[in-house]
This record gives sequence, C-alpha cells and structure tokens, in this order.
Amino acid sequence: MVEFPKLPQQKLLQRLEHPQRKVRMVLDTDTYNEIDDQFAVIYALKSPESVTVEAFYAAPFFNDLSEGPKDGMEKSYNELLKIRAIMPEMTDIPIYRGSEGYLAEAGVPQESAAARNLVERAMASSEDDPLYVVAIGAITNVASALLMEPRIIEKIVVVWLGGHALHWPDTTEFNLAQDLHASRTVLNSGVPLILVPCAGVASHLATTLSEVEDYVRDKGPIGQYLYETYRDCSKDHFGYSRVIWDISTIAYLVDPSWIPSTLVHSPLLSEDFRWSVDHSRHFIRCAHYAHRDSVFKDLFRKLGE
Repeated sequence: MVEFPKLPQQKLLQRLEHPQRKVRMVLDTDTYNEIDDQFAVIYALKSPESVTVEAFYAAPFFNDLSEGPKDGMEKSYNELLKIRAIMPEMTDIPIYRGSEGYLAEAGVPQESAAARNLVERAMASSEDDPLYVVAIGAITNVASALLMEPRIIEKIVVVWLGGHALHWPDTTEFNLAQDLHASRTVLNSGVPLILVPCAGVASHLATTLSEVEDYVRDKGPIGQYLYETYRDCSKDHFGYSRVIWDISTIAYLVDPSWIPSTLVHSPLLSEDFRWSVDHSRHFIRCAHYAHRDSVFKDLFRKLGE
C-alpha cells in the first residue's frame, strides 16, 4: 500500500488558502467530452494576470462520444491541438497524452506521458511556489502521478471539478464516477485539494445560445470556435441553457469571491457514490456556490482582449 507524506496541518491549511498571487498551473482536461472544457482551456489562457499555464494533459473519458477511455483521451488530445491551431497563446505550451484506461485497482497507477510529466514538473517545483494542478475530468492522471511519486503532495495544490455538493443525495457525477479508485486516491491522500462540486455549485454557471451570440461569436477565430461548439451542442435552443461547468476552476484562481468556499474534512466516498463525513480526516477546501454573472462577465470581457 502506498504511503503518502502527511503535510503538517499548518502547511496544509496555508495551501488551502487562495494564493492571492499569480500561480503556475497545468490543466488536465477531457476536452472532447463536453463543450465546457474548451471554454475552460481558453479562459485559462486568457487569464495571464492570474495563471501561467505550463502544460495540458489529455484525460480519458468513456461515454457515447468515445469508444472507450483510450479513444476519449485521444480525441481530447486532438481537440487540444485544434484549439492550439487557432490560439496563438497556446503555441509553445506542451500537450501530453494521458492514461489509456482507469485505475484497475487501488494503489496501482496508470502509466502515461501526462502523469510522468506531472511528477517531473511537480518535483522541480519549490515548496514556496507549488504547482496548481487544475483537473476538469476524471482524476486518473493526477491520481497516477500521486501513486508514482507520493512526495509531490508537498509540491502541488489540486483544484478539481468533481462530484456533487456534499449535501447532495448522491455524488454519481461523471468526472468522479468514471474512476472510483482514482477519486478515492485523491480524496484520501492528504494532497491539498480545492474541490468544486458540480450539481449544487458549478451548476449555477449556465449560459444560452443568445448570450453566446451576443458576447462570444464576434471575438475572432476563438469566439467563432466557441460559438459553433455551443451552437452544435443541441438541436433545439428554444428555452435551453447549458452549464459551462469547467470554468469554475479557473474562476476560483482568478477571484475566489466568485467561487466561495469553506474548509471541510475530506469526505469519504462509498462504493455506491455517496458522501459521508469523518471529522478525524484531513481538511480540504470545498466550494459551496458560484456567482454566475461575475464569472461570465470576466470570461466574455477577456475574449474581446
């Protein structure tokens, strides 16, 4: 069984505070799975006052848009290349293929270029300047890196869109439920974790085709790409809105008042995907709301810059 180093509580709590400065980050994304990842990728690159994106990792996913986790990861990798072709800010940022599958059992990592790069990049980081690992898909690559080199706990902060709000009846959410072993690894490891739940929190971040037409479409090639991505996500946009979940993680780093959060004990995750509380466990930071208008105003403004 892998043993993770335990951060002194004072240091853990310090890491769980918003950095209040520009940070280095990597973005782990299942970019082809939904339309929100594309918005998040571009939002991060358009926020150089808050973050420096050092690398992108393609995460696995499996649903009706892929033939399996490997295919989902490859499609996400190719979608990142597509964005790079129309976004000059992304030209020199490396993109790594992630895991071809989920963790087959607890404690056994999935080998990938993404996980290996995360280990290397984290271990080269100073403890005074931790690497922020922003994950907006299944947490397989991040969990694998933790299992490969547990010492990276001392060098990183994970910001993950995963699960549902802690009061939700269940937490059968796509990112979390795809890889139970990976999700438990991250929640149990003691790594500094900022958790942004989906239902009940990031679910506030909905927009409409009309809004995208007005504030996104005419913002150059990137605006047109995001507009077409949104337009094509539904055959009927009458009375329809779509949640752009993943931008919540970037918004937290830009301004934590937009994604308010509190310290909680890291929840236990059951086999049937439900939360339970154990007050003896380490702390994480968990978001409990998203100020929708503030986040979209910032995103729409930056697309025009």
